[in-house]
Order: sequence, then structure tokens, then C-alpha cells
Amino acid sequence: MNYISTRTKASEKQQSAFVIKNGLAPDGGLYVPESLPTLTEDLVCVLAKMSYSERAAYILSLFLDDYSDEELKAAAEAAYSQEKFGKVAAPIAKVGDNYFLELWHGPTSAFKDMALQIMPRLLSLSLGKTGEEKDAYILVATSGDTGKAALEGYCDIDRVKIKVFYPVDGVSNIQKKQMASQKGNNVDVVSIKGNFDDAQSGVKAIFSNPAAREQLAKQGLFFSSANSINWGRLAPQIVYYVSAYCDLLAEGELKYGDLLDVTVPTGNFGNILAAYIAKKMGLPLGKLVCASNCNNILTDFINTGVYDKRREFFTTVSPSMDILISSNLERLLWFTAGAEKTKEYMESLAKDGIYTVDAEVMEIIRKDFAGISCSEEETKATIKNIFKEFGYLCDTHTAVAAKAALEYKKESGNKMLVVSTASPYKFAPAVLSALGEDVPADDFDALDKLNEVTKVAIPQNLASLRQATVRFTKTIDPKEMLQSL
Repeated sequence: MNYISTRTKASEKQQSAFVIKNGLAPDGGLYVPESLPTLTEDLVCVLAKMSYSERAAYILSLFLDDYSDEELKAAAEAAYSQEKFGKVAAPIAKVGDNYFLELWHGPTSAFKDMALQIMPRLLSLSLGKTGEEKDAYILVATSGDTGKAALEGYCDIDRVKIKVFYPVDGVSNIQKKQMASQKGNNVDVVSIKGNFDDAQSGVKAIFSNPAAREQLAKQGLFFSSANSINWGRLAPQIVYYVSAYCDLLAEGELKYGDLLDVTVPTGNFGNILAAYIAKKMGLPLGKLVCASNCNNILTDFINTGVYDKRREFFTTVSPSMDILISSNLERLLWFTAGAEKTKEYMESLAKDGIYTVDAEVMEIIRKDFAGISCSEEETKATIKNIFKEFGYLCDTHTAVAAKAALEYKKESGNKMLVVSTASPYKFAPAVLSALGEDVPADDFDALDKLNEVTKVAIPQNLASLRQATVRFTKTIDPKEMLQSL
């Protein structure tokens, strides 16, 4: 399968190993598959009888055809082992009339593990496949979960260095401690005075800086990315939507062909884009509900066709969604408007901070997507109500999706899959507050109290974090990011 840039109609075609190694296309666009494989009823029914790692290896083989079946099988088995994820990598919990797809049973208790446990293996293989003699220098901008998941996935991987930038006041204290205490000889973590968009823009600027690339090459290194702008991060996310449909089929909750609506708490648009790609491949998904917090730029875009980042930025209890530049939306624009229009939109965004999508394109987008936002008060009320009614504890991001799902279900007769993206213990103070409890000053005391109040087990990786040694404490201005390399 060949990959092309979202911004150039006649861009040079590349194979997947090259794309995973390099991350961004030379013109600043994102790589997309030239065509999509097809999921038939017979194939989905066969996949329904497989384990998660077997499904992952097969689905990835459709996109990464320059990797051997043996390579993908070994990578998937190592990534989704019982040691890392427990007995089921992506279990589904039934909560009332909805299904919650729990994507946070990996080593960092966030959905980013689903891709970032296998992506380092794909990158490592790509170096040999492309004849790359230099080692990879991974740069990551994070709003919280990606950073730790990438650090964990790439820790001490041969021929790879990784550096993570995060907004100093834009992540939870638990997320900060996870990153600041990361072990490994090839890792570095720096906080910046700014928000996630500042970090993401800084990383993109470094990638597109010829002098920086040249200087790095002299050190025997080249830039690559672990963010979902890299196809190697996005492709594994397609797997869990297919897997969820397979599991519901196997459990008799769906018959093949029944449409399954999906609600995703959305920031950078990669997670929900993976669902869209699965749907375009033929998976019987219905509406894809894009759930936003009060940084509701995506909701406004879906409802108006105008993407305007010139707005107030809010720091919320769901920080991984505190984003005003949703990078993966560019891929959706390519699928619906083509490369020339996508380039125009992206140039307008860079120059003016705003773009307006043609009405006929928005009509196509709205056939698949709905946008619903959730206030801070509604987020907290949803956490409390779901726990009170069903005894199910969700985090602040999943609560945004749950509220949006309940609202959308009034318009749809389909069953609903709510994507649960993090353990509630990653945001224990906010969850405790939502439950109406007093919140201890210390975040780790909040973990213990949340456990005491709810009797829900604390993930071991978070329970042991209190004693972890902090290694990284540096904070810089975004303008200093390049000099910090």
C-alpha cells in the first residue's frame, strides 16, 4: 500500500515503513493511504473468533504490507501481552444501555498505550527496512497521556531517543509525576510555559526547520514523531474499533450489519478519525459523535463549517482535550475535500487562524459526524450520576463522551459505544470532587480516598507512583524548544 501527503495532489508515493520512520510529509502534510482496504462480513466474522493481538496483526497487515506477517504477529503479541494489558486488552463494559470500550488497561492507564506499545516496534523495524543508518530522535508534544505512553513505549528501545514537551500547567499532577519520573537512558522530558498548542506548534516548527535537521544529521540522528500525526500511531487505533464490533458480535449484543454509533472524547481528532477509517473500510458503524469539553472548537466546526482557533483557551478537568489545533482533522479534510482544498485550509489556518469549509464538503462530513460539547458542570454531574445509578466510575474525559452519547441517543435508535480513554485514577482529585467528596491536598492521598469511597481498584502503575523518583524538572519558554534539543 502506498501513502501520499494530504497537501499535494501529485505527491511522491511512499511505503509504510518510510512513512512511520519520517512522520510528516516533506510539504508539512500528513501521510494518508492512497486507498483503503475493505472489511467484508465474512472477514469480520473470522476476526470475531481471534484474540486482540491476532486481530491487530491482521488489520495492520492490510495497511503495512511491506512488513511481513511474522513481524506483525511478533510485534502485536509483545505489545498486547497479558503482562502489559491483562487478560483482555480492550474490554467492553455494559453501563445501562451503552457499551463502554475501556482502552486504559495498559501500562500507563490511558488509551494511548493501545498504539504506543506497538508503534516503537514498527519504528524499529522501519529503520532496517528503509536502510536508515541514522538513529531516530522522537519529539512529542503532549496534553498529558501521549507523553507518558510514548516514554513507556520507547524506553530503552535500540536506536531511538525520545524527548517529550508538555504544558507545565496543562496536565494533571499524576500525569506530570508519571512523565517526570520516567526511567530509561534514552528519554528526556521538558515542560513549557504555555498550552498544548504551543508545544505542538513548537514540535512542528522544529520538524520543518532545515537547519535543525542538518544539525541533527551531523549527530547521526533524524527527527520522527510519536504523535498521531504519524501514521504508525494512527493505524493501531483502527484495530480497537474493529475489535469492539467483533466482541459485541461474539457476545450476541449485535448482529452483523447492526449499526453501532460511537462517541469519542476528542482533542487532536486522531482517535475518532480511526473510527471514521474503520467505517470507510466497511465496518458497520453509524454516527461518530465528536464529544468536546468547553474548548469546543471541533463541535463548532462540525456544526458551522468554520474552524476558528482565535478564541479563549480553557484549562479544564479533562486536560487531554484542551486543544485548539486538532491536527488529525487535516486527514478528514483530505478524505472529504481532497489535497488542493486541504492545503488551502491549512495555509489559511497558519496565516489567519481560521478557515471555512465548503458547504458541500460539510454536508459529506455531517453524514458521518455529529458534534456535541459538555461543560465542566455537566462533566462532573455525569461522573456522579453514572456512579450513583450504575456503580461505574469513569474519568473526566470519558464523562464528556458519556454525556454527549446520552444526548445523541435521543436522535438515534442505534446501540452506542462510548470510548473510555483513561482510568479515573489518573484524574482522582477531579473525580472525587465530582462525587461530592472533599479533596485532599496531595494527589496521592486523593488516589487512596477515591479507592476508599468507591472500592474501585487503583491500577498498580499509579499506586506505585507515589514512591517514584522525579528525574526531570526543567521548564522553558516555547521559543527555547529548539535550543533544548
